[in-house]
Amino acid sequence: MTGSRGGVLELAVLGSLHETPLHGYELRKRLNTLLGMFRAFSYGSLYPCLRGLLNEGLIAEEEPPEDTVLGRRSKIVYKITAEGKERLQELLSQSGPSSWEDESFGIHFAFFRHTEAEVRLRILEGRRSRLEERLDRVREALARTRERLDSYTLELQRHGLESVEREVRWLNELIDSERRSRSAPGEGDHPPDPAQAVQEETQRADTPEADR
Repeated sequence: MTGSRGGVLELAVLGSLHETPLHGYELRKRLNTLLGMFRAFSYGSLYPCLRGLLNEGLIAEEEPPEDTVLGRRSKIVYKITAEGKERLQELLSQSGPSSWEDESFGIHFAFFRHTEAEVRLRILEGRRSRLEERLDRVREALARTRERLDSYTLELQRHGLESVEREVRWLNELIDSERRSRSAPGEGDHPPDPAQAVQEETQRADTPEADR
């Protein structure tokens, strides 16, 4: 399967089926929850993706026995194969620029619990670097055009700037947590709890300097 969008959907499908076999409707609901948080999800792209994964032997169909009472078959269940698990690990090991972009970062992050610690850290650092570059461009553009913008457009740009700044702070907290986790004995391959990382950072920020 080629193309960044196809790769993202492939990762989302294989990652979901790695956790549990699903029939088509269940898979659609799960992908809508997973992908819908990060980008628009087209149901029309799901079944061509499933056909491609079936043809490659990465997933398999399991058709339940015929329902003897209703005289009809239950829905087909999709499950990941051994080859699919290998492909999933290959996708999860990718830490280049394609894993940092808006299109794919959220999906990689959703499966961080199945990702090696070194790869997690590279993706987080790459994402932070990309957003810091974006911040520089937005700040420069805002400084150049501030006087020519009406108040509403200016507020919209400020809102976008603040959103990126918040994500950079969040990434800083996650990166610090990953590094602390790696330095702790026996914790290297176990992803830290993101919520705990944010809570710890908030507690540090609220603690008076004299008490630290």
